[in-house]
Amino acid sequence: MSEYMERHTVSRLIGAPPGYVGFDQGGLLTDAVIKHPHAVLLLDEIEKAHPDVFNLLLQVMDNGTLTDNNGRKADFRNVVLVMTTNAGVRETERKSIGLIHQDNSPDAMDEIKKIFTPEFRNRLDNIIWFDHLSTTVIHQVVDKFIVELQVQLDQKGVSLEVSQEARDWLAEKGYDRAMGARPMARVIQDNLKKPLANELLFGLLVDGGQVTVELDKEKNALTYDFQSAQKHKPEAAH
Repeated sequence: MSEYMERHTVSRLIGAPPGYVGFDQGGLLTDAVIKHPHAVLLLDEIEKAHPDVFNLLLQVMDNGTLTDNNGRKADFRNVVLVMTTNAGVRETERKSIGLIHQDNSPDAMDEIKKIFTPEFRNRLDNIIWFDHLSTTVIHQVVDKFIVELQVQLDQKGVSLEVSQEARDWLAEKGYDRAMGARPMARVIQDNLKKPLANELLFGLLVDGGQVTVELDKEKNALTYDFQSAQKHKPEAAH
């Protein structure tokens, strides 16, 4: 919701007032709900939005409707609102050194109370705290990226084999406790996709082949074994 930090940007949700540019276009939020009255609406990082956005949401949570600039009512009664926030995360981090579970810690709740008014909090059905990603989940993220890469390589006739030790290395490099698994895409890009790209375009994998990725423990780096499909083709009979 960072694009709705300024007051004038709030009009995008319900449409511009009469006399302003875009008055006849309606609002992004109201139009979307009118077209899709049964939906899940995700408002990411809601704490970054302007206070006027909270006022709009109060009306939605109170009455189940929102009126756009043209007088049309958007029915929110069958819309599930999900809002994410980073409020209280730093406080939870400070309290979470060690293995003690600190869900709903007082310091974190105090931070949430500073940002969200009592009337807004009282209209929320529940506040859910998410744990840091476990090692198992991180490995599942690595596997997901590798599967997606293999789908792309299938079109080139290339098979990819990544050893378990190499997968563990990627999981360790791609996870940051503060940022979660966001760095993983960059790690996969730098350590799998880029090394493959040159071989796919100009090297051994131009006509397909096989790639084996393993971990060199001494150098703490990945190694790549490229096998051209041409190498395995049977010789033509004379």
